[in-house]
Amino acid sequence: MEPPAAPPGGPRGRVARRVWAFVLLVLFAAYVATTFVPLAEDSTLAAELAEWPSSVMAGIAGVSLLVASRRWAATGADPESQADGADGPTALRYLGLAALAWCAGGLAHASTGLFSNTSVLSLTLGDLFSLAALPLFVVGFTRFAPWPGGLRTATRHITDSYVCAAAVFAIVWLLVFSPLYEELGAGAGLLGFALVYPVADIVVLCLLVPLVFMSPHSTRRAVLMVIGALIVIATSDMLGAITRLTGPPVAGGIEHPIRFLGLALLAALPWLVGHRTGADPRRITGRGLYRFAPELAAVAALSVATVVLTVAALRLSDVAPVLPLAAGTAVLVLLVRVLGMLEENATLSRMVRNREGHFNELARNSGDVILVLNRDASVHYVSQGTAEAFGYRLDDVLAAPVTALIHPEDLERTKPVLDLFTQRSSQGVHLRLRVAAADGTWRHTESTVSLYEQPGEPDRLLVTTRDISAQVALQNEVRHLTFHDGVTGLPNRAYLEERASDVLAHRAISEEPVDGVAVVFLDLDGFTAVNDSAGHVRGDHLLGQAARRLRGELDSSSTLTRWGGDEFAVLVEGTGNAQRVVDLAERLGRVIASDPFQVADRDILLTASLGVAFAEPGMDSGELLRNADVAMTRAKERGAGTVEVYAAHMHETVVSRLELQIHLREALAAGDFYLEYQPVVDLGSSQVTSVEALVRWDHDGRTVPPEEFIGAAEESGLIVPLGEWILREACQKVAVWRISDWDIGLSVNLSAKQVLSSRFVSTVAGVLAETGLPAEVLTLEVDEELLLDDGAEAVASLSELRGLGVQLAIDDYGMGYASLAHLRELSVDAIKIDPSFIDDLGRDDTVTLLTHTIIQLGRDLGVQVVAEGIERPEQLEQLRAMGCDHGQGFLVARPMSADGVEALVGGEVGVDL
Repeated sequence: MEPPAAPPGGPRGRVARRVWAFVLLVLFAAYVATTFVPLAEDSTLAAELAEWPSSVMAGIAGVSLLVASRRWAATGADPESQADGADGPTALRYLGLAALAWCAGGLAHASTGLFSNTSVLSLTLGDLFSLAALPLFVVGFTRFAPWPGGLRTATRHITDSYVCAAAVFAIVWLLVFSPLYEELGAGAGLLGFALVYPVADIVVLCLLVPLVFMSPHSTRRAVLMVIGALIVIATSDMLGAITRLTGPPVAGGIEHPIRFLGLALLAALPWLVGHRTGADPRRITGRGLYRFAPELAAVAALSVATVVLTVAALRLSDVAPVLPLAAGTAVLVLLVRVLGMLEENATLSRMVRNREGHFNELARNSGDVILVLNRDASVHYVSQGTAEAFGYRLDDVLAAPVTALIHPEDLERTKPVLDLFTQRSSQGVHLRLRVAAADGTWRHTESTVSLYEQPGEPDRLLVTTRDISAQVALQNEVRHLTFHDGVTGLPNRAYLEERASDVLAHRAISEEPVDGVAVVFLDLDGFTAVNDSAGHVRGDHLLGQAARRLRGELDSSSTLTRWGGDEFAVLVEGTGNAQRVVDLAERLGRVIASDPFQVADRDILLTASLGVAFAEPGMDSGELLRNADVAMTRAKERGAGTVEVYAAHMHETVVSRLELQIHLREALAAGDFYLEYQPVVDLGSSQVTSVEALVRWDHDGRTVPPEEFIGAAEESGLIVPLGEWILREACQKVAVWRISDWDIGLSVNLSAKQVLSSRFVSTVAGVLAETGLPAEVLTLEVDEELLLDDGAEAVASLSELRGLGVQLAIDDYGMGYASLAHLRELSVDAIKIDPSFIDDLGRDDTVTLLTHTIIQLGRDLGVQVVAEGIERPEQLEQLRAMGCDHGQGFLVARPMSADGVEALVGGEVGVDL
């Protein structure tokens, strides 16, 4: 049967404890009675039974304590004692191991006693087991009654215990063992091993008894019962030592029943000891007079030893009386001195208590938070000001370590606090931390942490904390006003100068490249007229609108600031591509010019002139900002709405790219673009079925092919208006051809920006309605890459086009981007095989097989397949053999003007166009 984790409370618990006490007394009385039962000369029943009963009881005690230890640990039966530093399960475990060691020693003694008499001249195996039980007992006892904290206090406790043990042993020697050794005569020196048990017991008792007075309230009953059991066992060891020295058992072997009683008390410990409610957290003034228990025990032992030694010395015939009198009086003087030290200590304690009383009063009336923390950051004391400062209850603060309230990012700053325990410096540690308040907000605090030392107490930390959230908020507001613009809320010129300087300095120190750092200056063209006509208040409102537009175009790697007046500046970090910075500048210009600004009741259109400058190795922030300002000035000189790059350091390609985009914009406005058409023929009949519109640019008398300017138009966003012009121009021409009874279709390529434009579908519908071209005649071609990069949005836009009746085709099919899922989702009408497949047709077996597979896939899906790039007759023959219906290329027909298409088709079909 397992003992319970804790004895039940209430009347039933008290009855159970009384029953156990009665059972123990009955067993003890019955065992004592065996000392009166004679069996032989100088022997009794108790002496003959020897250590067998007590060894059995020791084994029962060990099992009982170990089982109870596991039960207590599993059920958590003693949370109150753990709060006071005690550990009940561990205490029971070590006490159980000590009982098992006594059991092993007793069984060894009893077994060897069956075959030979126990020698008093040496230690036997049983003696070693029994002596090993004492350290285990000490460890278990100190888990119920923890050691006093701090090295200094522990050292004082050990020295006082040694003095007490020496005095007690002197008394026991003179009163008990000295007469016995005198009777033994000269051979008594060989019997010294008989005193091992009494000496060990006296040392352990003097070490542990003072801890009884220092034990937590929650374990006090257990401590008293355990120390009582040890005293009983020590008494048995004393009687056993006398028996070893004299031979005949003392009082018929009474030491065996006494030992049985002590071990029985240990066995019954889990049954008889109930847990008290844990004491409230103690004040920081200490634990009271019992802190001096070791000193008091030492003084008492010395006093008794002095009297005994003096009387014993006076009775010696060969010692002059003056010598013991001198020794005794010297010890008495020493006692007086010790008493004086105790009085001084008591005076100092009263001073400490008064100081702590003043401390508590100050803590109660202070607006700061005052804490006393244990080494593990748990709270030992907290002032009442905490509730007002942070909104917590005192119980909430005591429940968890204060590190749980500190912001995770600030925990690193608390590491110097641990050095206070090792360095023991009188200088405190000053910390600024963010602390969680009860309402979930983070409060900024300023704390001073110092070492807090109390006599007889472990070292702790004294923390004084002040809430400085209002001060920090004021500092942040001042900093914000210093580095931010009041009109737009953006960082101002001072912030940009400091930020640019920090970025360049950091990269110079870390030897990082600076080619990813750039500055864009932007000036609102015509803003002065707004201020003059509408007033500065409305002008400030317009600046706020412009700031919001510009901020919407920037990501986290760019810092938008207001440079002053109508000028803005952007610091760009982390991009290694100069073209991206130029593209960003153009986007900023477009977002300013895209929509009118609302000023009072008027819509005002503005443009922006922009200058771009890039950082170079060794360049400081002032030079970088000046270069950007110069570039912006040059842009304004060239005309409103332009972008200028500070070209002293730029690659020639970047400058030419920027110039190309500018020329494209000018060409679109001047009408320098024109269309050519490449026929698509039926490979079976060689009849032209449709034409693909291709844009060309007449730049200063030179025809610029699309591959030289389409990319720039795409990047700058100019492709959207350019694509709209291409679509309208081509639809008008094909509509005219169809009016002339020529059944011909039209194909137009689309860019990603066109498809993703919010007005694209309505633009296509408007062009069809304007030109009168039937929707089913128009085929819009998109690249496979569009379906991969912007799949969902692109599919949605293209699906709307299909709702208009427009045909869809995937251009350059086979390059690995599109999938069958897109073909099914879009329900495309045509796929155009990429020219790279046609170029290797007949030369590469794999390409030939893939081309045949694409053609077969189109036929199976009912989709028209068009082969692009047919330039050799053998390619045409193979495509016809594979079943490809349509094709285009230089072999079939080159791109040509509208007149050329009319002549070609007119000759084929005999139609007078």
